[in-house]
Amino acid sequence: MELAAETTAARLARVPQTIRHIYLIGIGGSAMTALAAMLTRRGWRVTGSDQQIYEPAASLLKQLAITVYEGYAAVHLTPPPDVVVVGNVVTSANPEAMALRASGIPYLSMPEALRHFFLQDRRVLMVAGTHGKTTSTALMAQVLAAAGRDPSMLVGGLARNFNANYRLGDGPDFVIEGDEYDTAFFDKGPKFLHYGARGAIITAVEFDHADIYRDLDQVKAAFAALAARMASGSVLAVCADFPHALAATAATGAKRLTFGLSAGSYRAAAIRLGADGARFQITRDGVVVARELYLPVGGRMNVPNALGVWVLLKEFGLSDRDLMDGLASFAGVARRQEVIGEAGGVTIIDDFGHHPTAITATLAALAERFRGRRILAAFEPRSNTARRAVFQREFAAAFDGAAAVFLAPVYFKDNDPLPVAERLDVATLAAAIRRRGPEAAACASVDEIIARIVAAARPGDVVVCFSNGPFENLPQRLRTALAGD
Repeated sequence: MELAAETTAARLARVPQTIRHIYLIGIGGSAMTALAAMLTRRGWRVTGSDQQIYEPAASLLKQLAITVYEGYAAVHLTPPPDVVVVGNVVTSANPEAMALRASGIPYLSMPEALRHFFLQDRRVLMVAGTHGKTTSTALMAQVLAAAGRDPSMLVGGLARNFNANYRLGDGPDFVIEGDEYDTAFFDKGPKFLHYGARGAIITAVEFDHADIYRDLDQVKAAFAALAARMASGSVLAVCADFPHALAATAATGAKRLTFGLSAGSYRAAAIRLGADGARFQITRDGVVVARELYLPVGGRMNVPNALGVWVLLKEFGLSDRDLMDGLASFAGVARRQEVIGEAGGVTIIDDFGHHPTAITATLAALAERFRGRRILAAFEPRSNTARRAVFQREFAAAFDGAAAVFLAPVYFKDNDPLPVAERLDVATLAAAIRRRGPEAAACASVDEIIARIVAAARPGDVVVCFSNGPFENLPQRLRTALAGD
């Protein structure tokens, strides 16, 4: 059976009525691990496989007693499970995908499985966008939970209010992070097209995911397809600070509301930033409609995230008091300006930043939070966009807010071995950063980064580690090295 020949409808039609055992290929991904946990808690037997599983996924799967096979092999599908869920990390050449193709076992992508098992009887509220969608999703779930709405949630990071990246509630709403990345090797469309959102926030539209999108126009087309799918009874809140977001959503049939810091009908005004977070007002077409909102997670970058949540949830019946109390109770997301600890008078921060815009905004937020302190930055070009040369020039400017920058080698992937000419050139990047002012070094290894930071750091400094992967546990290793242990 050729997987690519089937549509979503055909795949769903083949799912049996009675299901006991569900198998996940690529179970270690953030969304796949959350799906595995949700399926397990609903009573199905879940097993799966992956090449390598990092924390916190490894501990969660172990805690749930889910059998996970290391590596991929056709024998893992014997005896056959009732349904297989295929993660988007899985290629058509994967041994288990090849065995699945020949077996006739029903299969679904992760978004299809989520829709089939969990979303059909829920109102889906989704956050999509190039930046800020993880924080906005976790924030929206917390506001609903604090208001007693008992939402379900799936988010691409650990939401600190729930100490998890998923939540199964009994309320009518399912809050989900909508990813523009492709769905599976047999479905190259974006994941967010599968969820049937009744309400959605688009936080930003910029070029990203250079491994699957040719250019910005293709990215805009994906968001335009999402906007076109939203019916007249749905609500779409769009951040007007990003012109491409406005352009991509112009033809939607949904009720479109615009918000932002410098553009849009809804604006954040009278913004006051401090070490304990942000305070602001909200205006609509210049008239104040909400006063003295407080968001404990700091930085100007998070104010539009909170504003988007306020705009969308106001449309779905939350009161000003519900919204204000929910925002004030937000504890943030792991690896978003996360303070790991302090050693030798140096504060160490872990951050998921891997796009020039996000790095620029995070450094600005840290400068506001740690006013007057020097910021040292370590950066691993690990994401499929950061590894490529597409942002060679933009990355140089992204680090203007740091006093010194330490660059790791471009992360190598066996399944995506970039030609040298297509890779980010970290030596050239270091030289470009130095020309703009900060000190910068292209390092041969994480060990060299640690040695250089230990030599350069002094009490009062802040060190931020940027990577969308584990970065060889750099933040914790730095903490140990700076403490002299």
